Amino acid sequence: MARNLGMLIHDALSGKNRPRSENARHAKRAWRRHGHKFSFSKLVLWLTIIFLFLPLFVIIVYSFNASKGAEFTKVSLNWYKELFFNSKALWQALLNSILVAFSSALVSTVLGTMASIGVNWYKFKGKKFIQTLTYLPMVLPEVIIGISMVIFFSGIHLPLGLFTVFAAHTTFCLPFVFLMVNARLDEFDFSIVEAAHDLGATEKQTMFKVVVPAIMPGILSGFLMAVTMSLEDFVITFFVSGPGSTTLPLYVYSMIRFGVSPVINSLSVIMIIFTCSIAFLCRKGLKGFAAGH
Repeated sequence: MARNLGMLIHDALSGKNRPRSENARHAKRAWRRHGHKFSFSKLVLWLTIIFLFLPLFVIIVYSFNASKGAEFTKVSLNWYKELFFNSKALWQALLNSILVAFSSALVSTVLGTMASIGVNWYKFKGKKFIQTLTYLPMVLPEVIIGISMVIFFSGIHLPLGLFTVFAAHTTFCLPFVFLMVNARLDEFDFSIVEAAHDLGATEKQTMFKVVVPAIMPGILSGFLMAVTMSLEDFVITFFVSGPGSTTLPLYVYSMIRFGVSPVINSLSVIMIIFTCSIAFLCRKGLKGFAAGH
C-alpha cells in the first residue's frame, strides 16, 4: 500500500494534472470510445487486481470472525478488543517497526538525494564504480546482506539491537532513494539553474529554492519506498536484530509456531485503512502543490 502511496504522490507532484496537449486529448477520447469493448488486456488487468486485492478482502472479513479457525461462524469484535487491550507485545513490535522505518527512511532519503545530485552534476574519478556499487544492495540476495551485516557488526564489536537494525535498513533502502531521485534528475531542466544564477541566487539558494522543489516528487517517492521496504523486511532484520529490537515481521514469524492469532488480521485492517486514508489525503491535498510547480 505504501508503494501505491509513493506512486500517487509522485504522479501528483510530477505534473500529471497539468493541461494536456490537443493530441493527448484526442487520444484519450478515442481510447474512451473503445473502452467498452472486451479485450484480453482488460481480462488480465481484472484478474491481476483480483489476485492482488482478494487476500486483503479475506483479511478484512476474518478480522470480524468470532472463531480462530478458517470457518466463519459469526460477526464479532473480540479480536479488536484483544488487539487494543491485551496485545502489549504486538504494539511494542509495531512501534519498533515504525521507529526504525521512518528514521532509516529519513536518513537514506537525505543521503540518497545528496548522492544522486553529486553523481549527476559532478565529474570525478570512480563515478561509474560508485554508481554500480550503489545498486548492489538491490540485486544481492537479502541473506547475503544480512550475513555480511552480522559479520561487520561483530567485527567492530557493536551489540545487536535497534541501532543495528536501523543501520542495516538505511543501507538497503539507500539505493531505492538514489534510483527514484536519479530518475527525476534525468528529466531535470538545468536551464532553470542558470536562470537562478543569472538572477543572483547563490549555490545554497539555488539548491533549496530551485533544485529541491523541482525534484521533490522523486524525493517523496523514495522516502515512501524506503518506509515500505523497511516495514516489510524480515530476512535482514532477522540477522541484525537483538534483545528488545523485535519488529512486527519478526513478531508475526515467532507466532507461527503457536498459530497466527486473528489479532494480526485486526491490526492489518487498521493499517490498510490508515494507508488508504493517507493516500487519499495526499492525492487531494497535493494537487495544489503540483499546479503551483
